[in-house]
Amino acid sequence: MIIDTLDNLDKYYALNPLFEEVTKFLNNNNWDDLADSKTPIKGDDLFVNVQHIKAMKPAGPAMEWHRKMIDIQVPISGDETFGYTPLCDLPPMEYVEAKDMAKLTGVEAQTYFTVKVGQFAIFFPQDGHAPGITDEVAHRKAIFKVKA
Repeated sequence: MIIDTLDNLDKYYALNPLFEEVTKFLNNNNWDDLADSKTPIKGDDLFVNVQHIKAMKPAGPAMEWHRKMIDIQVPISGDETFGYTPLCDLPPMEYVEAKDMAKLTGVEAQTYFTVKVGQFAIFFPQDGHAPGITDEVAHRKAIFKVKA
């Protein structure tokens, strides 16, 4: 897991060659011009889901993880808190291949952190994460899905 500012995303290009494409997308697009939807960037290897999320308390979001994709989560219009637990510390969860996701409710995260507008969080396949924790009624975010 990585937390940093968007200005520093270029420092992580060595971790995955598609991270540079995320930066290009961010530099060439305006959030106000993008509808809430899935936007392909590099076929199935890189796309972004822009969405509104409803406020949830720490016990509300489900813990999730992915095998094939890396998440780069970017708050657009409000700060967002995430729960984090390493995959090795999570109980068994049913993995759904078609969705590249395992999801389990009722699991308390080991730690919580807040990502502000202008920052990002990267979750790798070994990172269990519970997104969407916020005090705001709703806010907009982008989730870049990058082939691991």
